[in-house]
Amino acid sequence: MAQIVFRGRLFDGERVVDDGMVVVDEESGKIEDAGKQEDVEAPRGAKVVAPEGGMVLPGLVDAHMHFFGTGTHNLADWVTIPESLTALRAVPEMRRMLNGGFTAVRDLGSKAGTHISRAEREGAIEGPRVLSAAKSLAQTGGDDDLPILPLDVSQRLSYSYYCDGPWECRKAVRMCLRDGAEVIKVYASGSFAQGRKARVQMTVEELKAIADEAHRAGVKVAAHAYSEAALSNVIEAGVDSIEHGIGLTHEIAARARKQGIYYVPTLSAFYAAKPSSNAERETFIKRHLTEDMKIAKEQGLKLVSGTDFVGSEDEPHGQNYREVVNLARFFGAEAALVAATSTANECLGLEGGRLRAGSPADLVVVRGDPSKRPEDLAPQNVLLVMKGGKIFKSF
Repeated sequence: MAQIVFRGRLFDGERVVDDGMVVVDEESGKIEDAGKQEDVEAPRGAKVVAPEGGMVLPGLVDAHMHFFGTGTHNLADWVTIPESLTALRAVPEMRRMLNGGFTAVRDLGSKAGTHISRAEREGAIEGPRVLSAAKSLAQTGGDDDLPILPLDVSQRLSYSYYCDGPWECRKAVRMCLRDGAEVIKVYASGSFAQGRKARVQMTVEELKAIADEAHRAGVKVAAHAYSEAALSNVIEAGVDSIEHGIGLTHEIAARARKQGIYYVPTLSAFYAAKPSSNAERETFIKRHLTEDMKIAKEQGLKLVSGTDFVGSEDEPHGQNYREVVNLARFFGAEAALVAATSTANECLGLEGGRLRAGSPADLVVVRGDPSKRPEDLAPQNVLLVMKGGKIFKSF
């Protein structure tokens, strides 16, 4: 039986463990044992990894990203790029994310996400485990509907299925599932695309139909929501995670907490956003980076790390650790690590995110101590990456 022992300072997905040890069974791809060195027996003949001045932690997760395959942050480019080119450009992005310590990502709407996911599972490409939403769901005339194009052309090219009314929405969920979706993504509001206002989109009845159809198939629902009204709608509909979540109030946050809804604030996308002449947009972003985070912390929402990076020059895949850094500004470094490991895995419905017996052997070894300095998660500090018991990067 091939085994590897990791010794040193650990972050186990919940807390820091000094003088820790993790025993990995390479054949099963599982963690055999983990904890303080005094409580864990190291098997004879096992290879030992003991990074001096470093830390061992679970593989990181980006719970909200997109494979859009363009270097620009432009809807027209996202819509018109061919699916095949998107997939090809994702290959080096997948490798960069894996080398950066990310062992799982959730693609919340793209043209090629399910194909990229399948290629990774088959071993055709190397990268993190990909949970793909296939296409996202949006209403006709929503932000993903490019108005300069005829409607039939826009729908054919879009990375979203347009659906109106509860029964169309149910069918759209079924279309995503047919495409191979492992999560459903819905736009419950706009997002200032094309200079528009972030108005509420989808009715509560439509959102409930989407959530019900997805849950009947055992699939979770992630809802993009800007504004108090959109947040209230998705909570009433019973979604599983709120994406972005601009416009929190204490009452809305309390409802989300009571229902166990995960909160993915995607701070990195807003920090990366260029200044705009759209006053409403600037007000929303300022609020999100101040009041929303204060409320989320005070209400104890289930925080999850997700960048909303699309692979553009300002939002490059491979730099996804930035979300942990940004979350740490408001919640502290350890809470940010929890959001990128154990809680993120729970949000995605995965078994990883914790260094404990029986968990998948998804581990990262970094130089430094990200529980104190989250910047130490930068790719240049990632010394080793293991996914499923297999080492993909080593020092």
